Amino acid sequence: MTWDVLQLDIGDGVGHITLDRPDRGNAIDLDLARALMEAARRCEDDPAVRAVLITGAGPRFCVGGDLRSFAEQDDLPSHLLEITGYLHAAISHLARMDPPVVVGVHGAAAGAGLSLVAMADAAVADSGARFRVGYTAIGLTPDGSSTFFLPRVVGLRRAQRLMFMNEALSAEEALEWGVITEVVEEGADVGARARQLAEYLAVGPTRAFGSVKRLLLSSWSNELEAQLEEESQAIAAAGGTADAAEGILAFFERRDPEFGGR
Repeated sequence: MTWDVLQLDIGDGVGHITLDRPDRGNAIDLDLARALMEAARRCEDDPAVRAVLITGAGPRFCVGGDLRSFAEQDDLPSHLLEITGYLHAAISHLARMDPPVVVGVHGAAAGAGLSLVAMADAAVADSGARFRVGYTAIGLTPDGSSTFFLPRVVGLRRAQRLMFMNEALSAEEALEWGVITEVVEEGADVGARARQLAEYLAVGPTRAFGSVKRLLLSSWSNELEAQLEEESQAIAAAGGTADAAEGILAFFERRDPEFGGR
């Protein structure tokens, strides 16, 4: 499935979303925000998708919002509301769906591009990648869930440092801070490594993965007892799945489980 600004390819259990505005650094404009929302919904609705991979075409992953298109608007506030409406719907679907989300980063991940990285369940970057929030440098405020996920992955003080000082992180610094999961060696194919990780997750217990994602999200707002109750309900529901039956049987038979995502 292809839009003018985004591609979606489904195969081997992976829904591969490619941001496809390479001449603009995959900057997010209205069309790309809308396409990302539609692609996220398709991945969530398609039972063949058991992991999602997000990469960017061209030399950069995503430089954030399309400032050139912003400058052309007669009513920028209304335009930003429309873009974030689509972008935030996409983020919500990706964060809460059962399939884990993997991001492969090369070049730059800035603004909403960094938000996608922070939201992901796993992120792989090449050693030359750079990460920057950047919003306040142009008098704007963060979007794309960065004020939600970044403090959770790096801590409040480091999130404040990134958002107020607009410092750029190297790939190694991003790994140390917890922004990404893995750095590939210089010259290695980050897209291939990210795809490998997505395919590994795609043969896992998809429904259990989804429950883990949602439990982790709720843990930040729940009281202890409420979180314990959610854990009880989630593990009980998981216990009724075919994947749990297969996983337990495989444990006793001393073999690798063959999960079907059911």
